[in-house]
Amino acid sequence: MKPLKTVLIANRGEIAVRIIRACRELRLRTVAVYSEADRDALHVRLADEAVPIGPPPPRESYLRADRLIEAAREAGADAVHPGYGFLAENADFAEAVTAAGLVFVGPPAAAIRAMGSKTGARALMEQAGVPVVPGFHPPSLPPGPSPLGRGGWEEAADRIGYPVLVKAAAGGGGRGMRVVRAPGALAEALDSARREAAGAFGDDAIFLEKYLDRARHIEFQVFGDAHGQVVHLFERECSVQRRHQKIVEESPAPLLEQHPGLREQMAAAAVAAARAVNYQNAGTVEFIVDPDTRAFYFLEMNTRLQVEHPVTEAVTGLDLVHLQLRVAAGEPLPFTQAQVTARGHALECRVCAEDPAQDFLPAGGPVLLAREPHGPGVRVDAGFQTGDVVPAHYDSLLAKVIASAPTRAEALRRMDAALARYVLLGLPNNLDYLRAVLAHPEFQAGQATTRFIAEHMADWQPSTARPPAAVLAAVALADFLAAAERRPAAPGGDPSPWARADHFRIGNGLSLSVER
Repeated sequence: MKPLKTVLIANRGEIAVRIIRACRELRLRTVAVYSEADRDALHVRLADEAVPIGPPPPRESYLRADRLIEAAREAGADAVHPGYGFLAENADFAEAVTAAGLVFVGPPAAAIRAMGSKTGARALMEQAGVPVVPGFHPPSLPPGPSPLGRGGWEEAADRIGYPVLVKAAAGGGGRGMRVVRAPGALAEALDSARREAAGAFGDDAIFLEKYLDRARHIEFQVFGDAHGQVVHLFERECSVQRRHQKIVEESPAPLLEQHPGLREQMAAAAVAAARAVNYQNAGTVEFIVDPDTRAFYFLEMNTRLQVEHPVTEAVTGLDLVHLQLRVAAGEPLPFTQAQVTARGHALECRVCAEDPAQDFLPAGGPVLLAREPHGPGVRVDAGFQTGDVVPAHYDSLLAKVIASAPTRAEALRRMDAALARYVLLGLPNNLDYLRAVLAHPEFQAGQATTRFIAEHMADWQPSTARPPAAVLAAVALADFLAAAERRPAAPGGDPSPWARADHFRIGNGLSLSVER
């Protein structure tokens, strides 16, 4: 295979920025794509080239495989990195990229397809000897209302035992999922899950699983190459979730630190799962664990790079995006399982434009001021800077803060200090909420389960009132003017911005909006 030279990133936001920076380190040229809403986005500014792909709605831009491939050809790219979300786990897209003569930076389409159907993946895992959660998958049915009595939904739920979880067969990221705790709520949960699954994934197939209350959500990072090697890169615990979406992740998992033998069993199961589909590139095998019995069950395999991959990078010292690009180019993994080690402890907090006190209501609008924390063991992967506008069309993730230290206690203190120093003005965010999660005694003790948010954070309110918009605008303006005074003067002392060589651009760096 020829060495890669130009990579098109078929994504946006912080993950596109992350991939661009990795490509620069490998001296690869980068091509960004953008919708009309992202015309001035950070990933567009950082890439070597940027290609427009359509209107703001994802189905008219980031989910248009034909436009993405056309953009890659237009820009002379020889590879496409899908990031996460959008088309990252779409087997048809992976096939189309390969058919166009381009390299897909991810697993083969066959592996994506095998693991893309949650029900098909369950059957594969059972054949591979990987334990799965008790569940029920109905026969193929035409789209439409949930056929109670036609497929045995009620009987299956009774047999599994409440609570049960309704899940989208083609889903992920918490979409198309409903927890049902009593028979009377089953019909509505089936109908609403099918509607959401159809809208999010174009497939309304659903199935049932036993829902484990107060479980631990632990996943294993795996990596395979085209030369038959498959390894794991240890675990991440992701039990703290809202709406089935993770907001805090860490490694090592506190539960597995207490039971290292369980870690060995789960790691072996994760590798077996990957081998069952001849897996290549980065992937994550997710498990649910009963902390009382220490029984663990396969949930799903994410056939892509995870949002929380920096946690693994922090404890292993490996750059997963570098590895993705090298493996996609045909190189073997540069290490064996025995050579992979993990040191210290790392956490990641997802900083989102949302209001936790209003049921995590997402928000869009201008970022009046963004000042990231810095220091030893602190990393920030951000998709927005001061003056950028957060569109309302996409996920609310603004940035990820990663903190690492020799011990969990030190990493927690470092993370709290980093969140306290993170300044974000102009729109609601969850910084205070994240600090409250980290400070809770249950989380401090490493005992948080998937019920943590519902049981301990449901009534959370911010400790201080949010400053008026006019005050935020004044602070942002003062910061902007102070920064302007610190900028180096142009040669010859010309104060004109046109004479500066500091990437000045009209409209960049300041965007104020005050509502009365």
